[in-house]
Amino acid sequence: MKPPRGSCVLGFAPHSGWAAVVVIGGTPHEPLVLARERLELTAADLPGARQPYHAIEPMPFAAASALLEDFKASAARMAAAGIHTLLQTARAAGVEPAAAGILDSSGRDPGTLSAILASHALIHTADGNHFREALGAACRLEKLPFARIRQRDLAGEAARALKRGPGQLKAAVARLGRDVGSPWGADQKDAALLGWLLLARGVTLPDATPARLPLCAAGTAARPRRHK
Repeated sequence: MKPPRGSCVLGFAPHSGWAAVVVIGGTPHEPLVLARERLELTAADLPGARQPYHAIEPMPFAAASALLEDFKASAARMAAAGIHTLLQTARAAGVEPAAAGILDSSGRDPGTLSAILASHALIHTADGNHFREALGAACRLEKLPFARIRQRDLAGEAARALKRGPGQLKAAVARLGRDVGSPWGADQKDAALLGWLLLARGVTLPDATPARLPLCAAGTAARPRRHK
């Protein structure tokens, strides 16, 4: 087997029922955007799956708990299938995934199901964590190391690790999206910055320039572009 031509990290910015994914290669000094994806995390035939805790809020506790398990199993399957496809696509192009980052909630741990259902604010937090947990489980299944970084900490941690001011980072991340085009909004920028942060934290990638990734299930691949 020939060695991979390069390696990459995956940055995930989860939402209700889906996640923005940006694949980053290169080095902390010269990050490369290899692909941009949208990973679907809910099945179309499962009503309420996009906001599972909102869906079960009015139900009796036993029924709510049972339906939540169905939602969890579905999200786990969708995340596992999506991440498996992403990794297969990268490896087929000679690019080896080294790690992943998952953008985390800035809220507190919602706690038990009873506590969550008693608080509308915690329901919102739990809905987001539902999909983060599915992504984390899928990474573990693939033996892909991953880290969860809180949304409110991302910019500060990246600025310290990359030794750049917030304005410099914002402009640099905007430039990284030029080759992938639209959408390159806040979600994609956060996912890209998260991947770049992983590089700065010591995820070691080979010096070889990673290959361009072919189009995956629902995203856009990019020509490798070096940040200046």
